[in-house]
Amino acid sequence: MAAVLLLRGSARLLQEHRKVHAAGTAMVCSRAMASKTPVGFVGLGNMGNPMAKNLVKHGYPVVAYDVFPEACKEFQDSGAQVMDSPADVAERADRIITMLPSSPNAIDVYTGANGILKKVKKGSLLIDSSTIDPAISKELAKAVEKMGAVFMDAPVSGGVGAARAGNLTFMVGGVEQEFAAAKELLTCMGSNVIYCGEVGTGQAAKICNNMLLAISMIGTAEAMNLGIRLGLDPKLLAKILNMSSGRCWSSDTYNPVPGVMEGVPSANNYQGGFGTTLMAKDLGLAQISATNTKTPIPLGSLAHQMYRMMSAKGYALKDFSSVFQFLREEENL
Repeated sequence: MAAVLLLRGSARLLQEHRKVHAAGTAMVCSRAMASKTPVGFVGLGNMGNPMAKNLVKHGYPVVAYDVFPEACKEFQDSGAQVMDSPADVAERADRIITMLPSSPNAIDVYTGANGILKKVKKGSLLIDSSTIDPAISKELAKAVEKMGAVFMDAPVSGGVGAARAGNLTFMVGGVEQEFAAAKELLTCMGSNVIYCGEVGTGQAAKICNNMLLAISMIGTAEAMNLGIRLGLDPKLLAKILNMSSGRCWSSDTYNPVPGVMEGVPSANNYQGGFGTTLMAKDLGLAQISATNTKTPIPLGSLAHQMYRMMSAKGYALKDFSSVFQFLREEENL
């Protein structure tokens, strides 16, 4: 009798174990299926294009839109869904990433006549990787919240090369409880995903980073130009700087002097990369933020003036490292 009871008990335990295992397997399968549901992507420019491609590489079906149809063509050829408007993207996907040039573009894509909020689903996660005014990010977050969705700002650093390699750094602002969900997507495109705080803090971190980048690029260009004028070989000077206390990203990874490094815009007539007008725009955002907070940024202000001047003198579409070429031309006037 005891043996029979023992067998019955074992059978009951085995049955319960199978139920738990089945439930666990179903949950894992459900999560796996959810993770591969379509992801919307709006803005397929120099940065957005490789970012969206990395999502595809990680198995995410991408539902895309760009104001320029030719930017969508290669995605359409690869089988991705291409929509006619940001609103149509929102209708097909409940996770959307936007990568746009400026604050007005972001406002239009989210709140315009054919914007995301026209058809956004409740519970959707909207991640904006544009670099825009932190105040605009906060306003967009309020508008998104009214629609029952979640907005996070997640601007990037690293440039086109890092976007292609999936090594971007994302600076994320928003509700902390939603960070894990955002990180799942962002790690497909970046090697560093950092939570900064409430909405707008991601933009704040990006603006500070780009202001420092602009200042260091101008400084690197000036130092390299002076050294060349003093008779130093530019490759030798770059080597010395990169072994010394003057080393920075602008000197050792993105050198502005043609012929010093391969695979950077200065080796390709300053084509590609991060445009001068975009740097001027970001420095303008830093200037606005500094004015609003009464924070002195004398070097940031000078850098803003220089990149605005470059934009007006034919450098608008060239990479921001073309400040070296600009300085050389200015001294010959």
